[in-house]
This record gives sequence, C-alpha cells and structure tokens, in this order.
Amino acid sequence: MTTHSGSTVTFKRPDGKDVQGYLATPAHAEGAPAIVVIQEWWGLNDQIRGVADRLARCGYLALVPDLYRGKSTVEQEEAHHLMEGLNFADAATQDIAGAVTFLRQRAGKVGITGFCMGGALTLLAMGQGVAVDAGAAWYGMPPLEYIDAGKITAPVLGHWATQDEFFAIDNVDKLEAKLKEAGVSTEFHRYLAHHAFANEEAVGPGRIAATQYDAVWAAQAWDRTLTFFGRTLWG
Repeated sequence: MTTHSGSTVTFKRPDGKDVQGYLATPAHAEGAPAIVVIQEWWGLNDQIRGVADRLARCGYLALVPDLYRGKSTVEQEEAHHLMEGLNFADAATQDIAGAVTFLRQRAGKVGITGFCMGGALTLLAMGQGVAVDAGAAWYGMPPLEYIDAGKITAPVLGHWATQDEFFAIDNVDKLEAKLKEAGVSTEFHRYLAHHAFANEEAVGPGRIAATQYDAVWAAQAWDRTLTFFGRTLWG
C-alpha cells in the first residue's frame, strides 16, 4: 500500500451538504495556489491521491473530492457501474464547486484538472460557470452540447490521445473550435498514444483494453501542465 502525505477533509457544497475529499498540502502552504483534482472512473484511489501528492510537491494545495462517496474499485465493470450512477451535473455544480470554494478560502488562485471521466467533469464544471482560474483536461470530454463555452472565463489546456477509443479525436477538433469561437484561451496537445497514457497503472495484462501508459508522453504532458499552471495560477 502506498503511503500518502495528505489528509481527509470535509467541505460544504453550495447546497449545504457535506463532501469528503483528499487534501495534499505543499511544504510551503502560505501563498500557494490550489488545484481541484478530479478522479478517473475508478474513484478516489491511490493513483489519484498520488496525482494530488505530486502537485503538492510542486507547491500546490491539491484537493480530490470524493465523488463516489467512499467507493472505489479496480474492476472495469464496477467502475462503469459507479460512473453510470454518478449525476454529472450535480458533481460539477455541487461537489466540484464546493471544492473550489473550500480552496478559495485558502488560496488566491484555484485551478482544476481531471483525467478521463475527470477530464470530462473539468470541462463540464467550467462550462457550467464554476469559477476557476485555469483548467487542464486529460483525455476526457462531455458531449459538446453540455459545454456552454460562453461561461468559461479561464484558460483551458487539453491533452488528447490520437488513438483514443473512448473519446474520438474528431470530437477534440470540434471542442477546440467551439472553445476558440467563444474566445476561450485554448491550448490543446495531441499525442500519438492511447487512452489513459498518463496513468502509470495502465500497464501489463491487467490493464483495460485500449488503455496504455506511455512514460514519455506522460512526462511531456505533465511538463506542459505544470508550465500552464505556473503561468496561470502564480502571482
């Protein structure tokens, strides 16, 4: 079992309900910006805690809201079931909005990032008017009609896999056009990779078919992400 340096916190949604989350804190929390981290469909697991820990090592407060309320899984079928049971609009406008508010009380600027299902929720939250200072989506998007690009007030970074069998690369082009047309500062990168190329657990025979970790592309995408957040969240 991996050891994680963060802690469990409870925060309020706009409707007053409580949500728990995993909060990773940097060595120098004073004046540090913050990032909401949105899980893949597996839930709040060790891998996504590791992403929050990584951001904390880079100087950010990082909060992963527990969208599945304590449930997580390693089984594809169960993950699909958990995701199907998630009310995306509620997660975006309540859980994620509550996480942003919680971080705003502690940080000057707040960004958001998410992977797969979390990438879709990142864009959905921004397109529902959740006020963040920057958003980075990794290989996941909601149906285009669910994004009100006019409500997105912050720069968007996107990492996409050209071989992705879950999120067609053609739709990435359409999303990019939609965001740019609405005047959103948009920076999309396409990688010759498969879905989940930045998830270090997507390796070996146990991984889901059509997912594949790629250490080289993952390193480049992380470098771009940290540069992007460095530019948008500091100062």
